[in-house]
Amino acid sequence: MSNPLDITAPEGLPFLDFQRVVDAPREAVFRAHTEPDLLVQWLGPRNLVMTVDEFDARPGGAYHYTHRDENGSYGFRGCFHTVREDLLIQTFEFDGWPDGVSLDTLRLVDLGDGRTRLEGRSVFGSVEDRDGAVASGMEQGMADGYELLDALLSGRPIARAGA
Repeated sequence: MSNPLDITAPEGLPFLDFQRVVDAPREAVFRAHTEPDLLVQWLGPRNLVMTVDEFDARPGGAYHYTHRDENGSYGFRGCFHTVREDLLIQTFEFDGWPDGVSLDTLRLVDLGDGRTRLEGRSVFGSVEDRDGAVASGMEQGMADGYELLDALLSGRPIARAGA
């Protein structure tokens, strides 16, 4: 069974928070978030194929990747501000909504028992932008992605389109 994903989006505030435990050491979870050959195996909904156009996970680096399915392609881009084993801070922008940039903070908390708790916050420019992200299917995409991350880090087969 997968660990639960907890997402909260406080009414009237332009941010959302999430938490999830991953049954793997922090170093492995960090690598899966910062190495493109690992990232393409788990990030996003399982029914989408992912390609990385650019991924430079360092302070000042940038990224751009695309998810594809039979209905089209969905590009995402941003810049990295902080890249440490315990903390990632980056911007996040969906190509289809270029004015809806969020600032995302992800803490990787070593639980000391071979598990890592992810603590994330996404801050949007407005409540409407935050609500648009939530309405886009973000929660299901995150849940799928973290289940794929669990499989990747445990060595189980990855059940993803194109895999």
